[in-house]
Amino acid sequence: MSEKATALLLNPGGYDPRQFDPETRRLLRATIEWFEQRGKRKLVEDYHAQTFYADFIEFAGKEGLFSTFLTPGADADGNPDKRWDTARVAALSEILGFYGLNYWYPWQVTILGLGPVWQSANEAARKRAADSLAAGGVAAFGLSEKEHGADIYSSDLVLTPDGDGGYRANGSKYYIGNGNCARTVSVFGRIDGVEGPDQYVFFYADAEHPNYRVVKNVVPSQMYVAEFELNDYPVSEEDILHVGAEAFSAALNTVNIGKFNLCFGGIGMSTHSLYEAITHAHNRVLYGKKVTDFPHVRRGFVEAYARLVAMKLFSDRAVDYFRSANADDRRYLLFNPITKMKVTTEAQKVIGLVADVVAAKGFEADTYLAMSKNDIDGLPKLEGTVAVNLALIAKFVPAYLFAPQAYEPVPTRSDAADDEFLFRQGPARGLSKVRFHDWREAYAKASAIPNVARFTEQAEALVKLFTDAAPDEAQQQDLDFGLALTELFTLVVYGQLVLEQAEITGIETEVVDQIFGVLVQDFSVAAIDLHGKSSSTEAQQSLALASIRKPVVDAARFDHVWALVRDLSGAYAMNP
Repeated sequence: MSEKATALLLNPGGYDPRQFDPETRRLLRATIEWFEQRGKRKLVEDYHAQTFYADFIEFAGKEGLFSTFLTPGADADGNPDKRWDTARVAALSEILGFYGLNYWYPWQVTILGLGPVWQSANEAARKRAADSLAAGGVAAFGLSEKEHGADIYSSDLVLTPDGDGGYRANGSKYYIGNGNCARTVSVFGRIDGVEGPDQYVFFYADAEHPNYRVVKNVVPSQMYVAEFELNDYPVSEEDILHVGAEAFSAALNTVNIGKFNLCFGGIGMSTHSLYEAITHAHNRVLYGKKVTDFPHVRRGFVEAYARLVAMKLFSDRAVDYFRSANADDRRYLLFNPITKMKVTTEAQKVIGLVADVVAAKGFEADTYLAMSKNDIDGLPKLEGTVAVNLALIAKFVPAYLFAPQAYEPVPTRSDAADDEFLFRQGPARGLSKVRFHDWREAYAKASAIPNVARFTEQAEALVKLFTDAAPDEAQQQDLDFGLALTELFTLVVYGQLVLEQAEITGIETEVVDQIFGVLVQDFSVAAIDLHGKSSSTEAQQSLALASIRKPVVDAARFDHVWALVRDLSGAYAMNP
């Protein structure tokens, strides 16, 4: 039996990412070994005791993990192993998520904190950040505020000119990961007395400066998500990273870079949860039967497996578009919010499905599931809510569905290259001008797979809805209606990249068919939701109901995929 789909799933036993260079492989394996040697008992004890992960930060610093993976080549001082390479950033994000959100988080917020620095032309600040990383430091992204959240137009952190060419910064920031210990803190604020876009500024701060006061940790967790205050914090010209509209773009572009890691964190969490759940359930007997002999249990596991493999396929393919981006190819700007919005909500579903199977076991203190169930809901809410990202996705609908453009095929990108375009994305506008290759090509190639063909019917029904019953002006202002419609569109894009990566990896047709059986159901559910919206017209309601389909049923295919899931029982257990 071919097991190419299962081979996509992270398994720390024998992990050897051969697609990477020797130092990358060493660091990824060293990270796994650190967690495994430390053991599951310590992992769960620290989680429940809310013990700050100082030992992990110390390990990362000693190994040069963040420094190697998060220093662009231009700032690497000639070190050939240092570069910003999204493929290996994604690999580490998945590993850290696998061992828990609390270890992924300090890595994630370091990425965000470095974004404005690496986009800056301020060479002194760049060197300072590179040196701080090399010394084992972490970074923080001082953007959100207690009263305004992510509404960056309304910042109350104010820089007042000091009369000597510098400024004094006063104000507070809220929900800032690593804000307790980061030597590199990118802080967003505004200059007093300046109006319009010119007022905005990003500057470099240091959590150890005496005028930087950590107020508290705002969450009950191992993670330190800080509220901090700046009190007459001195800001010199050397500390200024961006001014004006450039500062605003740096904020949005940083979130573009950082949000991409959310999906891989969720994939790691889902994978570990699946291993733990199937191993428990398959070795448990109730009422004289194995738990996994019950049809509803098998269905839950098969759906979870299909969703997880789809998450991995989509996200791996999105890496290629992210790394191949340039000023003339910004397709990643659509795929990126989908990795953030769709893959993280899929992770919620996967963990929910397997948690339903193991029931009470998933609440026990010594399980990984007790942690992942609690933490997975956080991922969709980071770096912009699901609603914000759906609204962003909606901007791409006309170009994606109706105005395809020819592009050279994007290859698999696991090469050791520096993704320098990410730090010169330019102004955060012009999304409606982005063009895409023809989405129908991927679906046509896979049209012999029954549920792909069925889902394609639904995708064409969506096109018909947009052409025959397009949202009127009032509906376009109705975010509730728009989000329901965008959910349908997102499924079409999601399926496209799943199919592209399925072809590249050559995974079993049975698994692809099972994945699209799930997507057919998801589309039908979303169509019913659209039908029920208060502002939907009769024509829209009729077209929505006409798109509902039942997945193609195939018992042999289901049994094949179930066997893949069953074989995960005992495939991995964390070292005690």
